[in-house]
Amino acid sequence: MNAPWTGAHAGTRDPFTAYVCDDLTLEVVRTVCDEMGWPQEKAFKGGLRNAVQSLSVSASPQVLLVDLSESGDPINDINGLAEVCEPGTVVIAMGQVNDVRLYRDLMMSGLQDYLLKPVSPDALRDAVTHAQMILNAPKNDDGVKDHPHLSTAIIGTRGGVGASTIATSIAWLLSERMSHLTGFLDLDVHFGTGALALDLEPGRGLTDAIDNPSRIDGLFIERAMIKANDKLSILSAEAPINSPILTDGSAFFQLQEEFRAAFENTVIDLPRNMLIAYPHLLADVNVAVVVCELTLASARDAIRLLAWLKSNAPSCQTIVVANKAQAGGLEISRKDFESSIERKIDLLIPYDPKATAQSAKLGKPVVDAMRSSKVSTGIVSLVELINSSGAAIEAVEEAKGAPKKSMMSGFKSLLAKK
Repeated sequence: MNAPWTGAHAGTRDPFTAYVCDDLTLEVVRTVCDEMGWPQEKAFKGGLRNAVQSLSVSASPQVLLVDLSESGDPINDINGLAEVCEPGTVVIAMGQVNDVRLYRDLMMSGLQDYLLKPVSPDALRDAVTHAQMILNAPKNDDGVKDHPHLSTAIIGTRGGVGASTIATSIAWLLSERMSHLTGFLDLDVHFGTGALALDLEPGRGLTDAIDNPSRIDGLFIERAMIKANDKLSILSAEAPINSPILTDGSAFFQLQEEFRAAFENTVIDLPRNMLIAYPHLLADVNVAVVVCELTLASARDAIRLLAWLKSNAPSCQTIVVANKAQAGGLEISRKDFESSIERKIDLLIPYDPKATAQSAKLGKPVVDAMRSSKVSTGIVSLVELINSSGAAIEAVEEAKGAPKKSMMSGFKSLLAKK
């Protein structure tokens, strides 16, 4: 339904049609119609069900706005819309339900955007403008196979285990050494060190995304992210600690969606506490790197994190890394640690305070500042493990022979060939 329209009469279709439920929203829509040069008569009362009835006997517009406010079962009703809506129509929905699971399901179904009511003229104008950009965007040639996107989340069992240091180095290696277009997402909104480790100012991109999820699109990503090198872009923040970030998590999901479209690799520095509030963050992550130390507290939390990953992200491949490993004076031996977590440690990275201190002074990742150090060698080996997991994912996808159908397969069957 959101596929670019290639039919012969694409130019004769109405550029925009809206079906809304209340007078206040109708007034906002008609205001935007005036600004865009569209007739106000193309904004109707009646919501989604009226849209289904009307489009079953008339041509679909290029951009369709539907109101879900009176829908008792939005997903089922959206599937009904898919049956009457022509391929090539970009669909924007709006509603009163502020629920990240509904948002996720609607995005998976093929909708372009979901706006929360009451909607402002600015938000609606931005959504419609983005829809027009989708319609006018250059199309990929048929038969061109995209390289599978690889998303990697780095999760520390405890604060100070070095997860952020490792995440920054992984992102740098993927971009600089392997020439992969890489997006680095630092989700520690208040205390993130991703930009700091690369000697960059984080900017306001991440906090703006959280404040305005509906504005997240390819253009937003291009403008908001900070370039670390030709292949590496970073989205980070240093939000004031006296300003709590209040979000339902929809911005984080939408960011991941846009990263998949814009980059070959996504690296996410994921604070462990975010798994509690936003478990959906790992739904589409391919590899989870659990960074720990050989301590009692780290063993306890590694057990809990591994159990959580098994239950909530069963398709995500897990790599366990013991960081800052020392030759002597360990709180727990490697054998006892592995016995506690009931699995092997995949990689041991040695403790090298001189290398990490020097990299901090230079404002570079340790794998760049101290390339011959043992810690750098360990992180290079970790990237090889991650890429091996990516190759395994690609092999599995090729063996399937066809893309996996989502819950909203009704929409997918309507997509026209690009």
